[in-house]
Amino acid sequence: MEAMKKIWHMTDWLRLFGWIHALGTGGFYCVVWLRTRTDGTKLSRVPSELEESLPAVALIVPARNEERNIYRCVTSLLEQTYPNYSVLVVDDGSTDRTAQILREIAETHPQRARLQVLRAPELPASWAGKPHALHTGVQQSHGELLLFTDADTWHAPDALLTTVTYFRKKQLDLLSLGTTQELPGFWEKVMMPMAYLGISLQYPSRQVNDPRNPLALANGQYILLRRAVYERLGGYARADLRGTLLDDRDLARLVKKQGYALEMADGRDLVRVRMYQGLREIWSGWRKNVFLGSRGGLPFVLLQLLGLPMVTVLPFLLPPLLWLSRLRQKKQAVSVGALTIFSLLELGPLLTYRRWSDRELALPWYSSLTHPLAGILFMGILAQSTWRVLTRRGVNWRGRDYFKER
Repeated sequence: MEAMKKIWHMTDWLRLFGWIHALGTGGFYCVVWLRTRTDGTKLSRVPSELEESLPAVALIVPARNEERNIYRCVTSLLEQTYPNYSVLVVDDGSTDRTAQILREIAETHPQRARLQVLRAPELPASWAGKPHALHTGVQQSHGELLLFTDADTWHAPDALLTTVTYFRKKQLDLLSLGTTQELPGFWEKVMMPMAYLGISLQYPSRQVNDPRNPLALANGQYILLRRAVYERLGGYARADLRGTLLDDRDLARLVKKQGYALEMADGRDLVRVRMYQGLREIWSGWRKNVFLGSRGGLPFVLLQLLGLPMVTVLPFLLPPLLWLSRLRQKKQAVSVGALTIFSLLELGPLLTYRRWSDRELALPWYSSLTHPLAGILFMGILAQSTWRVLTRRGVNWRGRDYFKER
């Protein structure tokens, strides 16, 4: 009876589990921080005038229902200081005002001669929308270098000049940039740190940039690559790329696998992006590829589903529970010093990592308090993404269904 009473009050079991969990959680966030620190590669701006000749660059922007973003993106591209480039926007079946806005830019912008707007053909079977739009753009473009960028980006005037200069100096075949994430809304502030944790944990930049390591990644918001390499590999017309929802990662994998030089660099001073607005867009946006983008397949996804609440929610619950158990059972309670050490082990590494992460994302210190909420929501997104892909119920993005049983 006495043993049952102890279990009922959770005192002994809670203490034992608490200490084990505190050590595990602390270790996890230490590992996360060590794996996700960047290698310090940050692009330095170059002089606005260079004597050497620069290669022609084709800037290709796939756009589908981007009336909210397309003006800012295209005008920023038309105002680059780079001397030799063109901008090609592929309107991928937009049903909103995207086409109208593009016409207005083409008629009124001082640099409109650089702009070409295409209407993508109807999406063929077995193709995903973005690979098809990029393929269409490449087919109609000219230039030694290709730049793939998203319609929700903004580019500093010297962005292209800076990246091409760095690209040539390092003799790269593919250069991708990490960008500044614009997070004005509440839900963006909640969810982006969790997405940042997951991506940077699974794809550490040091390993991505190590030519001896097969791990590869690119950020579809900014990919600069050699046309000759793209065409030699078959580009997005390849059977294994045309239907992918992870067009950036899968292109990077192919480039690196074939022995070409690839690098992910810090371009936050050069490119800004606001990916989603509001929880509904965030949920839909991450749901389409969070399962597919997880390394390790289904076993690792299941591990994530089990582990997320353990490292995002429980660290905020266990310390108050143990302090409460001490107040309720003073004779059996552990000392204040021991509980203080436990609380520091449980929350210290987590909050330290979050403070570092929040500074990287330009978020205020109190954003770390939303960590449990982000963990719960991301677990829901991952669970639904996994279920819908595996059961062929499909995921919807921009009005199109993918992985849906026909």
